[in-house]
Amino acid sequence: QVQLVESGGGSVQAGGSLRLSCAASGYIVSSNYMAWFRQPPGKEREGVAAISKAGGSTYYADSVKGRFTISRDNAKNTVYLQMNSLKPEDTAMYFCAATDRGGLWIMPWRWPEESQYNYWGQGTQVTVSS
Repeated sequence: QVQLVESGGGSVQAGGSLRLSCAASGYIVSSNYMAWFRQPPGKEREGVAAISKAGGSTYYADSVKGRFTISRDNAKNTVYLQMNSLKPEDTAMYFCAATDRGGLWIMPWRWPEESQYNYWGQGTQVTVSS
């Protein structure tokens, strides 16, 4: 079975930084697209960032471009999300997602679609105060 475990969430003041980590249980996950999603309180889940299996291609939501950076270390089966210049609007539950499907290789622009991913972590809370 494949398992994803997030860590690194917490509470920070506006302008601060956090680094989220997602540890995968096997090489099947680390060899494919991985992504971060978030769900603010009372709102729908949205895609934050995604990264290809080799790390050569990255994708970001407009709301986080220039502030967040996604990266991965396949040797450690881990994906990261470095979050800088945090804003209160970034407050949300953050989820790690992965896939063993081939759709994103053909249509990478569809990375924000939840249906592209078949493995999900339990989530880690990020709270940003003003």
